[in-house]
Amino acid sequence: MTDAAATPPGWSTNPSAWRERLLVVGLAVVGVCVATYLTLFQLGVLDTVWDPFFGDGTRAVLTSKLSESLPVPDALLGALAYVVDCVLELVGDEDRWRTQPWVVLALGANVSMAGLVSIGLAIVQPTVIGAWCTLCLASATLSVVILGLASDELLASCQYLRRVHDDGGSLWTAFWKGSSQVAGAGRVEA
Repeated sequence: MTDAAATPPGWSTNPSAWRERLLVVGLAVVGVCVATYLTLFQLGVLDTVWDPFFGDGTRAVLTSKLSESLPVPDALLGALAYVVDCVLELVGDEDRWRTQPWVVLALGANVSMAGLVSIGLAIVQPTVIGAWCTLCLASATLSVVILGLASDELLASCQYLRRVHDDGGSLWTAFWKGSSQVAGAGRVEA
């Protein structure tokens, strides 16, 4: 399939192109590494944790009551979210915005939740815990950047589903099975 055939109607680029998705995968892999390192400290596998800017701030954040309020280390949840990002980004072809909307919407839900949680945790560090964590802030930045990068594909899938609805097609079928035709050029096959 050519990139032009996979490009959503009215768009100049394809948000499901591999070059777009592999960038997110790369950032998510970095996120997995950072979050796994923080998890190893939280689990006691590592005795110390590196922080080039805030000294003992990372230790204070990672051992805070808030951080320890969950049954598992909060950094582990972050690592798992990044793994889910990787898996979902690797599923489907370059036209998945219309052939597999459920994958794109699942990715959108995951990156949205991770981005919002990251922003919340970044706000909580100085206001509730009274300390900063460099690697936590790096992970939060990665989550927000990934959210921004994945949002175009999410928008394309939502526009496709809207066209299916407006053309009287089955949203249920379009959501799970998508269309093998280019949506927006007359009646959508879904």
